[in-house]
Amino acid sequence: MSHRRIPKRKAVLAGAGAVGIAAAAILLPQANASQSGQDDDRPTVRTMTAASAAQTAKQLAGSLGDSYGGAYYDAGTRRLVVNVAGEDRALAERVEAAGAVAKTVRNGVAALAGATRTLSAEAGVPGTAWAVDPRTNQVLVTADRTVTGARWDRLESTVRGLGEGVAEIRRSKGEFRPFADGGDAIFGGGARCSLGFNVTTSDGARGFLTAGHCTVAAQQWSDGNGAVLGSAQESVFPGEGDFGLVTYDDPAAEAPDEVDLGDGQRLAIKGTAEAAVGQQVFRMGSTTGLRDGQVTGLNATVNYPEGTVTGLIQTDVCAEPGDSGGSLFTRDGDAIGLTSGGSGDCDAGGETFFQPVTTALAAVGATIGDAEQPPGQGGQEGQDQGGAGEEDQGQGEQGQGDQDPGDQGQGSEEGAGQDQEAGGQDQDAGDQGHQGGQGADLP
Repeated sequence: MSHRRIPKRKAVLAGAGAVGIAAAAILLPQANASQSGQDDDRPTVRTMTAASAAQTAKQLAGSLGDSYGGAYYDAGTRRLVVNVAGEDRALAERVEAAGAVAKTVRNGVAALAGATRTLSAEAGVPGTAWAVDPRTNQVLVTADRTVTGARWDRLESTVRGLGEGVAEIRRSKGEFRPFADGGDAIFGGGARCSLGFNVTTSDGARGFLTAGHCTVAAQQWSDGNGAVLGSAQESVFPGEGDFGLVTYDDPAAEAPDEVDLGDGQRLAIKGTAEAAVGQQVFRMGSTTGLRDGQVTGLNATVNYPEGTVTGLIQTDVCAEPGDSGGSLFTRDGDAIGLTSGGSGDCDAGGETFFQPVTTALAAVGATIGDAEQPPGQGGQEGQDQGGAGEEDQGQGEQGQGDQDPGDQGQGSEEGAGQDQEAGGQDQDAGDQGHQGGQGADLP
């Protein structure tokens, strides 16, 4: 079993990189003539899906350069808010021309990235975590209840040294830890974790992704009945990620591309997507079942007792021991991440961190869904064509996997076209049912 290092992912603070056809910025000027006879050609803010917003943010990040200060998706208004450092009106107009809301902020992406490097070098003590929060245009630093005394003083001094308005410290009631132990989905070496997503490896074998802190603990993994599922082939933890690949021992093992939502419900996974701050996401784990929440930060660093892990997604979705490795996904069937760890529980709440699926797939050379489909191409979003206050008039979403001709829905709320989802199958071989699962409904 290899313990490979992977290159650091270049994370755009808005949730750059999204599944599906890029929804290019469409300028829909209002053509109402004024009394003077001149046209008002000011661009109109567009409503967007989370995926198309993430893609637009990625394009704008490259266009704005050092003035880009991150971006986030306002799920309530379905609009993309892009931070522009400084008072350059021309750059703000560039954002508005792409259909997004321009917000003037103090910190550009370079300053925020420099702050996280300083934190890593001077305050990387166990029990701390940080990620850029584009909604406040600051680095949000979280310290759990174990950070006291000299360690707290060191953290506080480092944050203060970053300067005013660059970073903010918040206390967590819990304790940062990987969420292994306590589940009933997959077992190995005395640890109990959750299966994330079934995958196809580069040589055509079937396997699944789970948390790396699970696979470093055991080579062989079994289901709840004690039947051996497969063996760990690759593991990353701690370091630049938290993921592991297990391949099935039986070449004919039933390993469908679905997430078991409990109560006999399953969701077909048709592809992958990058996370966007502000986006609604769902998590499935063997201990607490189906839960939902929002993405609150990207490229997060977490200092677990076992070591530092970088490049994670930060959320307010709850999780508990046994949920490690479980799947993070969207209601449309895009795989987003794998449960790593966090603080709190599903009574008190807390922070939970996830390994991005796209990074894990690239590292192990595997795919989810259609084997011909590269990561990040799971669905076609249809171009957003609405003006301010309008709904998207896109073509709906069309999965790239094996389509079920009999499944012709009316599309999701993001599009009015037909929704032909990838026919799929799920993952939890031997799963004996989920405890809990009352925290979220997935329409």
